Amino acid sequence: MGSDFRYIDENLKQIQYNISEAAAKYRSPEDRIRLMAVTKTVSYEAVNHAVSLGVELLGENRVQEYQSKKDFYSKSAEVHFIGHLQTNKVKYIINTVSMIQSVGSVKLASEINRLAEANGRIMDVLCEVNIGGEESKSGISPVELYELLERASEMKNIRVCGLMTIPPPVESDIYLGRMQELFCGVRAKNIGGIEMNELSMGMTHDYAAAVKYGSTLVRIGTGLFGARNYNK
Repeated sequence: MGSDFRYIDENLKQIQYNISEAAAKYRSPEDRIRLMAVTKTVSYEAVNHAVSLGVELLGENRVQEYQSKKDFYSKSAEVHFIGHLQTNKVKYIINTVSMIQSVGSVKLASEINRLAEANGRIMDVLCEVNIGGEESKSGISPVELYELLERASEMKNIRVCGLMTIPPPVESDIYLGRMQELFCGVRAKNIGGIEMNELSMGMTHDYAAAVKYGSTLVRIGTGLFGARNYNK
């Protein structure tokens, strides 16, 4: 295929159309919905082509893969880390991403806070909620979320900006709705030091539904770049 990335152009147009249609049907005109390009296994050339088309936000799943590609990315793109993150890997990304979306424990929040302080910065984070209670997925349970938020609110070098989830693929509408209720419930409590501006949910198979249920940020990989090649 070489450098022929025209398929990305067409995919992006379709995604943007679908988001616009869902937003027009279910959301207020002033609502902001951001599109994140998820880059797992995708070449930096393809990623940069998407950026050239106006995609401003990239999502990284794997620390080692990100380390190998980050220097080649267009400098105009913002990068969030969205994958499962071990505490011993935080040091590798603390200065090169603008947000960590996958904070699902006090232990991880504490390590991010410690390293952010050591590097003289405040790290924006989202708390990842395992809304479906799936053993195969990371994230904190809804019943334990408030304890995490309370603890995180006391940490001076992280800023909780909202919530993130990966709902079960079956009956995802139900879980998207539950996540919206949880998000609105947290926001209504006005916890000091906690912002509830971002609700990151929706992927290739359910992003239009996620827009319906209040997502402010959809994370799309396969729908934009095509099927992943896990042998890379």
